[in-house]
Amino acid sequence: MSPPWRGVIEEYRDWLPVTATTPVITLGEGGTPLVHSDWLSRRVGAEVWLKVEGGNPTGSFKDRGMTVAISVALAQGADACVCASTGNTSASMTAYAARAGLRPIVLVPQGKIAAGKLAQATVHGAHILQVRGTFDDCLVIARELSVRYPVTLVNSVNPLRLQGQKTAAFEVVDVLGDGPDLHVLPVGNAGNICAYWQGYQEYAAAGRASRLPSMWGIQADGAAPFVVGRPVAAPETVATAIRIGNPASWSLAADACDESGGRIGAVSDEQILRAQRDLAARDGVFVEPASAAGVAGLLSAAERREVPVGGQVVVTLTGHGLKDTATVMAGFDSVIDTVVDVEVHAAAAAAGLS
Repeated sequence: MSPPWRGVIEEYRDWLPVTATTPVITLGEGGTPLVHSDWLSRRVGAEVWLKVEGGNPTGSFKDRGMTVAISVALAQGADACVCASTGNTSASMTAYAARAGLRPIVLVPQGKIAAGKLAQATVHGAHILQVRGTFDDCLVIARELSVRYPVTLVNSVNPLRLQGQKTAAFEVVDVLGDGPDLHVLPVGNAGNICAYWQGYQEYAAAGRASRLPSMWGIQADGAAPFVVGRPVAAPETVATAIRIGNPASWSLAADACDESGGRIGAVSDEQILRAQRDLAARDGVFVEPASAAGVAGLLSAAERREVPVGGQVVVTLTGHGLKDTATVMAGFDSVIDTVVDVEVHAAAAAAGLS
């Protein structure tokens, strides 16, 4: 029998900034599925794998970084932590803070957070402050709170977060046996693309991988500061998790793309929602809208014949679809197709069975 998964700190302890005395605050994060996608492989002419990060305990990739950030914060004597969030960071931070016995303070843009994510932060006991402004405004306040008051900032500007998130790249190589040719993922605050690149580089330097992937980041058209070349004052997209106009990890993300021969592009909300539906209907993988941005970007690139034919491609799906059910249900006129009486033949006829 294989030993149970122990969470990213214990699985990758030698690669992380922890010591033998660091209290490990874990919910068993990491070890998420790497699923081969037949239909995407056929569509783009490459071997496509999906890194399904919605399989983490709070339903998003944020848990990887949060286990490290909260563990180290506790070791350093913290008793409160703060984050700005579009939803997933707050859901993750409050869960790990609850487990660690820390007081979680969350700043979210008023009316701009999916109900599922707000519910997570609420049930974990967060002190939630809704800010009349954008995510970027929330992050300004969170930074100031951490400077002026005894509270630890756990957004991805905290380098410990990226240390935990880089373990997803380790897992990709551990499963595939080497780095892929191309890695595609959504970009909001831009920390994750930096973390993956860091992970791939570290594994290559240690001889665990013989090649480094080109890193492609995908934004939404209405929140694409990298694409337009300047911060976006009022970002707007159905993909709330990447509705960020001034990414905190801008320079690091730009470096990751430049060093890997990659790029950052953008897709429309329509393309994102179509990719979300296709992933659910074809692969059985339900993701929130932002998580589908990478797939939408890959499909768009394939139409322009920009995907390496026959190459190996990994696409990160960052969060579970149950995070934001309102958006997906808005695309359906009705959940119920037909109402029938308690009679088997009527049910068969309504279902189109002969």
